[in-house]
Amino acid sequence: MHHLHPDIDPRLLSETEEQRELRTVLRAFFTEVSGPEDVRKHMTGPRGHDETLWARLAGEIGVQGLAIPEEYGGSGFTFAELAVAMEESGRALCSAPLLPTVGLAAPALLASGDRQACERYLPHIANGTLTATVAGLHDDEPGIVAGPAREGTVLRGAADFVLDGAGADLVLVRAQTPDGPRLFAVEPDPDTCVRTPHRVLDETRRQARVEFRGAPATPVGESDEAAAFLDTGRAALAAEQVGGSGHALDATVEFVAQRHQFGRPIGSFQAVKHRLADVLVALEAARSASAYATACVALGS
Repeated sequence: MHHLHPDIDPRLLSETEEQRELRTVLRAFFTEVSGPEDVRKHMTGPRGHDETLWARLAGEIGVQGLAIPEEYGGSGFTFAELAVAMEESGRALCSAPLLPTVGLAAPALLASGDRQACERYLPHIANGTLTATVAGLHDDEPGIVAGPAREGTVLRGAADFVLDGAGADLVLVRAQTPDGPRLFAVEPDPDTCVRTPHRVLDETRRQARVEFRGAPATPVGESDEAAAFLDTGRAALAAEQVGGSGHALDATVEFVAQRHQFGRPIGSFQAVKHRLADVLVALEAARSASAYATACVALGS
């Protein structure tokens, strides 16, 4: 990560009572509505996710607004609370577009310092009526270019493998200008923004090619803040992956306790025990790294 804190207070690496309560509520919620056995059910619909589930996440728990300031309609907590939600969503293999919307787009808006853009979009992200994503992040791609138009600015070019690129209501685009990269907001219109879904290995995380053909765009902020919000996105992804890995280990342990071979559970065999122990060590190392990343982001939020 770009912004590391050498003197992290160890207390920031442990959950608070409030965060533990949030985890309990989320664990129960996801167990009810979005267990791994229900993944395909929750990927239905033209937007690639269960819109009822998305609305319940906002209305009943307020997940989308956890790390959004109260002045923009959120709860005003830190990234640490959002990381709990990301971990639990990863554990449940939830297909809702949390990572692109609250792990990338919302932090990008906040990092931009553009109050008008924040007031326009963040309240709708917080209340679950707007999904968003970010495109044009890779410097090695041909990229997207912003140019003048009769009225304002338009974007031309394409970005590939954009998270929730086919369904997001708002696309924040990092485009090239004569003065360097800058962030723009695009509310996709089929006439100027062609979105082609990709078939990817992980169907819970929809991706798409997004091509801008003179798409009207509004500048967001005055400088390139990609480094700041990308750190937040990486930390959110790390928390989510820890959750998914934890579930995989728990499910494996449960299986080896039930599966019998040669008259006893296969979990009693030394070879199986050693492999599971290695996985546990790797998982705990990942959990520690994720907790540190979360603390770094939370300190800067």
